[in-house]
Amino acid sequence: MTARRPAAAPLVGRFIRLTPFSNDDIPELYRALGRPEVFAGGFGGGPAGQPADLAAFEEFALRSYEPAPDALPFTVRLEGGPDHGAVIGATKLGDLDLPTESAHIGWTGYDPRVWGTAVNPEAKLLLLGLAFDHGFGRVKLQADARNARSRAAILKLGAQFEGLARRHKPRADGTWRDSAIFSIIVDEWPAVRAGLEARLDARGGEPVRLEVSPPG
Repeated sequence: MTARRPAAAPLVGRFIRLTPFSNDDIPELYRALGRPEVFAGGFGGGPAGQPADLAAFEEFALRSYEPAPDALPFTVRLEGGPDHGAVIGATKLGDLDLPTESAHIGWTGYDPRVWGTAVNPEAKLLLLGLAFDHGFGRVKLQADARNARSRAAILKLGAQFEGLARRHKPRADGTWRDSAIFSIIVDEWPAVRAGLEARLDARGGEPVRLEVSPPG
């Protein structure tokens, strides 16, 4: 199957909706992501990369999420419930390489109030489905090798650990990061999809609420 670039269109799930990134989303994204705990694990290059104010965050967001021929950035919003439509993060299907049928899900950050909820598994379900439905054969996911929480979350999705890319990219503080590289290939997708759907089914139909903190 030949890979083809998906159209920039909303992806709607049970708990979240992914909408194509817009500059108009930046103030709400700043409120969701402009927090030390979001950058602590490596998002945006780590703690030193946290923008000091809205203007600096706007520059960061445009660098990270501006649409490109090889990238589909999305704003993550809650679907249903009292917080319907609230912006709670951003993510991207990037590094779209049509000849090699490969893509990369990353650049992902969420409001800490939705950590441990249905948000991340459903975001990955929607993005992986988008990629594999458009002929991609391999989707990469990666995390700072130091970020145990993100590495565990990627493994829980059903991704396979491929190894460490040593001295892979600089952190915002000037140190060099090793990246833990994972992937899901098209042959594994049916089992991964079933696992993600089972995780979401287990949560029932209760919408994600911002005022309820997830378990630690």
